[in-house]
Amino acid sequence: MIRSALVAAARGWIGTPYVHQASVRGAGSDCLGLVRGVWREVYGQEPEAIPAYSMDWSEPQGEERLWAAALRHLAAKPVRDALPGDVVLFRMRQGSVAKHLGILSQAGDVPQFIHAYCGHGVVQSPLSAPWHRRIVACFEFPEEVS
Repeated sequence: MIRSALVAAARGWIGTPYVHQASVRGAGSDCLGLVRGVWREVYGQEPEAIPAYSMDWSEPQGEERLWAAALRHLAAKPVRDALPGDVVLFRMRQGSVAKHLGILSQAGDVPQFIHAYCGHGVVQSPLSAPWHRRIVACFEFPEEVS
């Protein structure tokens, strides 16, 4: 049941313009903002305050900050076991830090995910081979938040 609520919430963000560091459905969001917004809609208050971040996601320092934050609040799972409602983390370039997130909206033969993509806003995209090969981690939202 929680998975369908997560996917429905993410679909409600489709069409939101891309705005770096934003997390307001209909007004602006980046990829982290989408995950934060879905968290708020399904669970209530976010689990931690998000400090300002640059578009390079700590790439110059080589720190996996986004991955570390996901591990604090979501449960890691094998990518092969991804289901709708799970968060997928992407490394956009070989050797760079992982700095893009999406929420799987459909599994099976034609997998799709919802993400906020610079220049496109929040969209649902096919999880095509070029996207799939960039996935470095998969996370599950908690069943409930205490």
